[in-house]
Formats: sequence, C-alpha cells, structure tokens
Amino acid sequence: VQLQASGGGLVQPGGSLRLSCSAPGSIFSIATMDWYRRAPGKTRDLVASINTAGVTIYTDSVKGRFTISRDNAKNTVYLQMDNLKPEDTGVYYCNANYRRGTNFSNLWGQGTQVTVSS
Repeated sequence: VQLQASGGGLVQPGGSLRLSCSAPGSIFSIATMDWYRRAPGKTRDLVASINTAGVTIYTDSVKGRFTISRDNAKNTVYLQMDNLKPEDTGVYYCNANYRRGTNFSNLWGQGTQVTVSS
C-alpha cells in the first residue's frame, strides 16, 4: 500500500502550485494527513498537517501562504502553495499516520519535486 502524490514542478517565485495525495479509503478515513518537505541538504521536515476533524497546523515559514485541505469523498489531501519562494524548493512527501486498535502506522508517498526558481 502506498500513497500517490502529484502536482510538483518548476515555478517562478511568487507563483502557485497545488499538490495532491490520494490514499486507500480505509486508511484515509482514520488518518491524520501530513505534508513534509526535504530541502536540498536538509532533513525531511513537517510542513502542514490536517487531522480527521479538519484541524490544521503549519510550520511558521509557510503560514499565510500554504493551505492544507482534505476531500474525504475523494480520499485525497491537497497542499495549495501560493506566493512560493526559492526556499520552498524541495521534495514534498505526503504521509498518513493512523491507529487501528493499539497499532500505530505510517504510510509515505513517493515524493514530488517542487522547484522555485526564476
């Protein structure tokens, strides 16, 4: 089982991209969905998260520019990225973390490259 992420690309500073990530319905319905970013030469860090109740959190550097949302009918989480900056460049990964009984699990997508450059 794997998450399917898409939507990356090359964009100029100030531009926008929307990332999408789909998951199997049996997982998506109980999972907190996250987007992580690995910038060149850096660790993979949490960018945004949305739980099953729709509560969101963002890392400080993207607040006011990025919006995470989920469509429960499509089992898909989105990351709308506006006013992109060169420092937003990196590989973006979606993650589903969920619990079934006493078992905690994490699923990762394959990553999608975002490059912000003029």
